[in-house]
Amino acid sequence: MQDTKEVRYGLLIDYDYCTNCHTCEVACKKELNLPVGQYGIRVLEDGPRQTTTGEWEWTYIPLPTSECNLCEDRVKMGKLPTCVHHCQSGIMEFGPVEELAKKMTKATMVLFSK
Repeated sequence: MQDTKEVRYGLLIDYDYCTNCHTCEVACKKELNLPVGQYGIRVLEDGPRQTTTGEWEWTYIPLPTSECNLCEDRVKMGKLPTCVHHCQSGIMEFGPVEELAKKMTKATMVLFSK
């Protein structure tokens, strides 16, 4: 019997190493031709704040928005989503959700799917 289950794709993002370059934002806005004020992915800032040990935390979190369609047209052509392709830190991975979920090994990793 053939498996007819449709494969769901997603983005695995390890924001532990995001440098806040905003390249993913810019590439996505250009790819999706989004107007000013709309984003397909947005880099949010958490911090700065001092921890109980006296160290400082400042975290950048790439967050896909409701405008994100995982670059379905690019993916149909065999290309990566533009945010993954252009990410200078290499913190994003695209693939089947089930495979990406197995790679989630840290608290700083998030999995986004549509």
